[in-house]
Amino acid sequence: MNFKVTPNNLTRLEKIFGEAKYELRFEKGTFNSGYCVLEHKKVVVVNKFLNLEGRINTLLDILGSMELDESVLTPESLKLYKQIVENRNTADAADEESTPPSPEQPSEN
Repeated sequence: MNFKVTPNNLTRLEKIFGEAKYELRFEKGTFNSGYCVLEHKKVVVVNKFLNLEGRINTLLDILGSMELDESVLTPESLKLYKQIVENRNTADAADEESTPPSPEQPSEN
């Protein structure tokens, strides 16, 4: 998905978390991936030192890997969320096709 890096798009992503009842925080911390998700508390903590592009990419990664209750999202947010998930699934499928078979797996030849 070609997602433009704009403050408005960051706000749209933040809105999805709010509608899904997740608390989104931008804080200082030592995160290996730039974020931490506490599923049982519905808290997402993102490194506050990330620039706009980093914040958007991080939120896209998080949303692509989460399963949200779609019934609580507004139609606009639901459409964006479905695009993110769909894009993530097609990217994962493309990665699987380009990965050579591991030595444990017999080849098809």
